[in-house]
Amino acid sequence: MPSQPSKELQTFPNPAADRDYEIAFDVPEFTCLCPLTGQPDFARFKITYVPDQTCIELKSLKLYMWAYRNEGAFHEKVTNTIADDIIKAIQPRKLTVVGDFFVRGGIGTIVTVTHDKSKQQG
Repeated sequence: MPSQPSKELQTFPNPAADRDYEIAFDVPEFTCLCPLTGQPDFARFKITYVPDQTCIELKSLKLYMWAYRNEGAFHEKVTNTIADDIIKAIQPRKLTVVGDFFVRGGIGTIVTVTHDKSKQQG
């Protein structure tokens, strides 16, 4: 049975939770729809994080990113939502999500969202 898009990020236990190390994902074929025109927007996402107790399972990340293909989303909103969903799923020590949206109408957009668990209040 073919895979289907899903907004569920699956996780697995961090095999080296006693140390800081960085995991980086490159998503060069991200697509969503412009919420104003309905035309496709294309982007490359770079996601880097330092895991705490859990890590993101790669296939679920692929299906998660695919789930945006038919959704209308402003660049700023979709980048922040991706960061929020990753934070909710794994509570990383650090996270950076960069959405590099391709040129449309002569303007390219890069949105960078950062999170540092050690700087969070509460």
